[in-house]
This record gives sequence, C-alpha cells and structure tokens, in this order.
Amino acid sequence: MDETIVEVERLGFDSAWTAESWGSDVISPLAWWGSRTTTLRLGTNLMQLSARTPAAAAMAAATMDHLSGGRFCLGLGVSGPQVVEGWYGQRFNKPLARTREYVDIIRRIMERNERITNDGPEYPIPAIGGTGLGKSLNIMTHPLRADLPILLGAEGPKNVALAAEIADGWFPIFYAPRHEELYAPHLDEGFARPGARRTPDEFEVLATVNVAVNDDVNVAYDAMRPILALYVGGMGAKEANFHADVFRRLGYEQAVDTIQDLYLSGHQSDAVAAVPDAMIDEICLVGPPAKIRDDLEAWRESRVTSILVGGSPATLRQVAELVLG
Repeated sequence: MDETIVEVERLGFDSAWTAESWGSDVISPLAWWGSRTTTLRLGTNLMQLSARTPAAAAMAAATMDHLSGGRFCLGLGVSGPQVVEGWYGQRFNKPLARTREYVDIIRRIMERNERITNDGPEYPIPAIGGTGLGKSLNIMTHPLRADLPILLGAEGPKNVALAAEIADGWFPIFYAPRHEELYAPHLDEGFARPGARRTPDEFEVLATVNVAVNDDVNVAYDAMRPILALYVGGMGAKEANFHADVFRRLGYEQAVDTIQDLYLSGHQSDAVAAVPDAMIDEICLVGPPAKIRDDLEAWRESRVTSILVGGSPATLRQVAELVLG
C-alpha cells in the first residue's frame, strides 16, 4: 500500500479517501498515507456517525488536519439501519436530525469560540441522566483550520438537500451524469435555504465511479455486475435499501426487484447475471479506452467536481492516462 499511495500522488491524482463499514476504521489508514505524501488531499468517504460521538469525530479531524498540514477533509454519513443497529448497537431513528446536530457540534468545536454545550435531543452535552458532574469543555488542541471542509454522503432526496444546505460537498455513491434532473431539485432546495453554507459554484460533488478498462466490453461489464448486485440486492433489507432506491429513481424498477429477489433468496450468481449493461453504464466507466473517453464527456459536462476511482496500481495508471492525460 505504501508504494500505491506514492504512485497515486506521482500520477497527479487530487485526493485519496478511506471508508469504514464493520472492518477497518476510517482514520488510521489516512494517517499512514499522510506520512508518505505531501500534496494529496486526505479524506473520509465515509466516517460513520454512529462510530463516534461528534466530539470524538472533531478530535480525530483536528488531529488529522494538523498531521497532514491542512490536507484533511471530513466526510460523514449515517450508514443504514442494518449497520447502525446491528453493529454499533444504536438506534437509526431520525437520521436527518442526527446529521444536522452532529455537523453543528463539530463546526462549533472547530471554531473554538465557546465551551461546548448542546441541548440535544440527539447528542446532549453534558449528558442527561448521569452524575450531574459533567463539565462544559473546549477542545485543547487548537484546530489548524476552523473551517475544515465537511462533506456528506447522501442518497435520498431529503439527505441530498441537507448536504447542499449545511455541508461543503456531497458524496453521491451512485451518480448518473446523464440524469442530473433527478438530483438538481434537491440540491437547489438546499442551496436556497436560509443560512446555506455554500453556493452551487462553491459546492463539491465527489462521485464514486467504478472503472473497468478492457478491450472486451462484455468482460468489463461482468467485472462490475457483482458490485451492483451486492449494493442493490444485498446491502440492506428489501424494504429499506437506499442503494436500490437510487436505481429505481433512474428507471430500473423491474431490474432492481429481480436482483433483490434473487439475491435475498440465496441465488447470488443469478442476481449478478441479472444486472443490465445499461444500468452499469449509468454510473460506471467500462470497456475499451475509446469507449471510456467518450463516456467521460458526460462526466466532464456534469456538475460533478471530482470522480473517485479505485483499483490496482495498473488500473489507476490507466485511469490517469484516460482522465488526466
């Protein structure tokens, strides 16, 4: 991994991002990568709200920003009920209210203008029902940047509007550049709210884009099918799968229902085979280099400011040549 991150910086990539689910945490790898790089922005995509209190997230963010010399970006997300309740042992209730309160506390901690208190109801500080000895405190480590960027992962319309209102950027895990009309009203709603933090021109949109470069386009499609089948079919319950809802809004209701039914009934290989090529092309870059170059034009013309890609060093070199070359 040391060699990979050094190569990523050498190739001219703008940033490197980590994620967490129920395995590795999101901060430790970034600290390691930061020690080997000098120009890459380092960010979390995403840090899960339920993994840390707002104060703990602010402490980690302030520390990472100091260690990296001001290169850190804090990406946050609520995850889903299966992880929040099944792994972290917390309730998933009121994700919008929790996100708003969480971000507000972090911003006030980073600004360091006051000792932190919060009336709640999601994150009361000091705690309610304890010893009564809780003391209002201020972060001891003076943050390097009071306005450290905070970005939000969001898929549903209300969450997208919230990101546009209170955040510096938005991570859409599945973005279809040819269907921006699906996202624009919700983004515009957030930008129009009183006190919105950014204008549309100042707001980052960082879309995750899976890439498979192969002269045989069918081989490239087949490399993407298991990824989409997992998210659409297996990441969440049938009645609560935010990823599947994105593709339903894109017009793939029948395909989504088929993939979910197969996946949740134990027929994962059939679910993978049921992912249509067109659905892959909506959000991925696949096929021979010439096809990918053509497909990139839709991304260049969209409101997306960065595409986030992953893969082996060889894949990253191919992407650098196609996108940056």
